[in-house]
Amino acid sequence: MAHYLSLSPELTERIENDRKAGLRNPYAFSDADSVRRDPAHDHATLWRPAFVRDIEKIMHVPFYSRYMDKTQVFSLVKNDDVCRRALHVQLVSRVARNIGSLLGLNVDLIEAISLGHDIGHTPFGHAGEKKLSELYHASCGRYFNHNIHSARVLDEIFPLNLSLQTLDGIICHNGEMEAKHYEPEAYADFATFDSKMESCYLDEKGGAKLVPNTLEGCVMRISDIIAYIGKDRQDALRLGFIEDTPFTDGIIGSTNAEIINNMIVNIVENSYGKPYLQMDDEYFEALSSAKKENYEKIYKSEKMLKVFNDAINPMFEMMFEELLKQAREHDENSVLYKHHIRYIEEQTAPYADNAKDRNDPPAEGKGKIRRNKIYRENAPEDLVVDYIAGMTDDYFVDCFHKLFPNSKYSVEYQGYFKA
Repeated sequence: MAHYLSLSPELTERIENDRKAGLRNPYAFSDADSVRRDPAHDHATLWRPAFVRDIEKIMHVPFYSRYMDKTQVFSLVKNDDVCRRALHVQLVSRVARNIGSLLGLNVDLIEAISLGHDIGHTPFGHAGEKKLSELYHASCGRYFNHNIHSARVLDEIFPLNLSLQTLDGIICHNGEMEAKHYEPEAYADFATFDSKMESCYLDEKGGAKLVPNTLEGCVMRISDIIAYIGKDRQDALRLGFIEDTPFTDGIIGSTNAEIINNMIVNIVENSYGKPYLQMDDEYFEALSSAKKENYEKIYKSEKMLKVFNDAINPMFEMMFEELLKQAREHDENSVLYKHHIRYIEEQTAPYADNAKDRNDPPAEGKGKIRRNKIYRENAPEDLVVDYIAGMTDDYFVDCFHKLFPNSKYSVEYQGYFKA
């Protein structure tokens, strides 16, 4: 039987009274305190506040539309009801905005982090991310993490001059690391941010050490988990990956709707008016248990891994090697140059035209735009990783067959009218 919690009458009354009195959460991040690499640009206005600008910049970056054909969990499935990454970021945003609104936080900052957090994700979900990281590390000793690459897309490849607070929330979102207690570690300089970024390229587990610098970033981090735990189960049931029974009938609920509602209620009950987020012990244990069950019964199931081991992983290996060869040979007629490097240069040309002094040393205490060299001068491995990570699932398959028309490797999509 479905069970939906409600906020306690005491907290409901407190929130309503605080709103009527016009009280503001002192721990909410203020638009006025946002920090950008180039403080001379992107001044907030009444009609385009600081983090609304970030939201709009993210939504209009060319890679944003690629969310539509990137795997969330289930690859090679033709089913319009199964979650893709485009829907996932919207669901995360909705959960996070709900929590943030109840807590009186900056919901524009929350939305900006949510919409940008997976823009650097690979095709074929976390399995694709794992394989790309293995290849990247084997070639140059660095690791790939989609959260770090999301910031690279929005701060380096496309120098959008996003706020430090949005970028920090993106690199710290790690939806694979749940915690009972989330408390921000404030900082306000890009030197610290850049150091955090670099540490994750050098340390495979570096992402697990990152803590958001705002309470809004903490909200988005836990919301990422809340948004996918139940939804992935729902999709697994629809596709027949698991039996038509709930994994657990625990305190957080067994359906997607119950999990979202009950987790939001418990977090708000434990966090309102406080400088941190927290949930009850039993809720944290139930959430951790649910995530573990998802890994065992869905993400690492034999059925899920078979298609990767049989075809997609070998395709990643062959593609990475060939594109790296093209990058090192500087072949202007190659697929890498014609379909990626030139595209990036065309798309980022307006940023170079509109900021003539980007290579000058920054003023005291200020940052500067990241685009301080011609894109093609990046390391060959970075050019290849940028290209592959930016691919959608379908583009990856088509690109592979363009590079290797006679390869024995191929993938078969599960059609709408399967037998």
